[in-house]
Amino acid sequence: MDWSDNTVQSTFRDDVRDFITTRLPDRYQEDSGEGEDFSGGWQADRKSEDAKARGAAENWAGALSEKGWVAPAWPKEYGGAGLTVMEQFIFNQEMAESGAPSVGGMGVSMLGPTLIVHGSEEQKAEHLPRILNGEVAWAQGYSEPGAGSDLASLQTRAVRDGDEYVINGQKIWTSGAHFADWLFTLVRTNPDAPKHRGISFLMLDITSPGLTVRPIIDMGWNHPFNETFFEDVKVPVTNCIGEEDRGWYVGMTLLDFERSGISDAISYRRGQKELREFLISGAGKQFTRQDFSVVRKELADRAVETEVLFNFAFRIVSIQDSGMVPNYEASVNKMYSSELHQRMARTSTKAWGLYGNLWAEDSAYSPMNAAHVRDYVGSVPHTIFSGSSEIQRNVIATRGLGLPRG
Repeated sequence: MDWSDNTVQSTFRDDVRDFITTRLPDRYQEDSGEGEDFSGGWQADRKSEDAKARGAAENWAGALSEKGWVAPAWPKEYGGAGLTVMEQFIFNQEMAESGAPSVGGMGVSMLGPTLIVHGSEEQKAEHLPRILNGEVAWAQGYSEPGAGSDLASLQTRAVRDGDEYVINGQKIWTSGAHFADWLFTLVRTNPDAPKHRGISFLMLDITSPGLTVRPIIDMGWNHPFNETFFEDVKVPVTNCIGEEDRGWYVGMTLLDFERSGISDAISYRRGQKELREFLISGAGKQFTRQDFSVVRKELADRAVETEVLFNFAFRIVSIQDSGMVPNYEASVNKMYSSELHQRMARTSTKAWGLYGNLWAEDSAYSPMNAAHVRDYVGSVPHTIFSGSSEIQRNVIATRGLGLPRG
């Protein structure tokens, strides 16, 4: 199919490119040369002890806010840009290709859309503006030690006490909680109901008494995840989104937003391009394994697979553009994308032979600052979080292929 921009889309793309070129802070420019670690992105920078990092986060949030692009997909009536689906895709593409960080994190991509669909007018008025102006960042509290892909088995308990809920329990894999100000979470409010019922969707201040966030350090010595413990944490009943005991359906609406995954295709294509350019450069040739033919075909396969993912992304955009909601198609995209990420990281590391195992970013012997071995380690959980590959295959089999549950 022809995915070329029409005249209106081309004009919008030029507008986005000009904006990024003129307003993106040096800290986020690919060629800034600062070499700083801002792995937490905008959310980390906004709470950094480094005044320069905080300034970059504030300036970028302010620039996006001026254009109404903090929340491109939100309706204008709620402070968003109200962009068409294709404009959103173009915006995401240009942001990814420039390396520009998004602003608002899970507040924009997950909680905001859920509030717009299910929240009361009071909840929208209180929380949406603070997401848009960068005042509040959000984290998600879903998974538990015994409830991950089978999320409906969650046991964190919220007991109604007058105008408050009292929460006790534990969440795990709470991404970005150490940067967040507020948390949205699923809790069990009716233990006697069937497991998909009796669940409520709550919002709470992450500094609430009794709430403890503990870091989980991954295999790459990074800190993307956390454990979150609730000990008699009190939350106002007014912080329940939707009906009490109906939070599962609110949560599933939120997950439908999360699984679109359009920007991955753009990032992978960009990563492939950077790898190829370095491989054929003078600096790259010194690291290339002698038996390069071993990975040459693999690199070609990864390039083809990246283009397949790009077309998956356009298919999802086309479905949305026609007024429908991606269902099993989003599961195809998520599964293919996460598994491709792992294949790309493995092939990229293999391209450098033994040099590909070096971990030190500042070593003269580490190709591309050890980016690929670190990506290899970091890619492991990608087929687990946001719905494991096994769960996605079940969705594809039942909803996409019409097969019976097995």
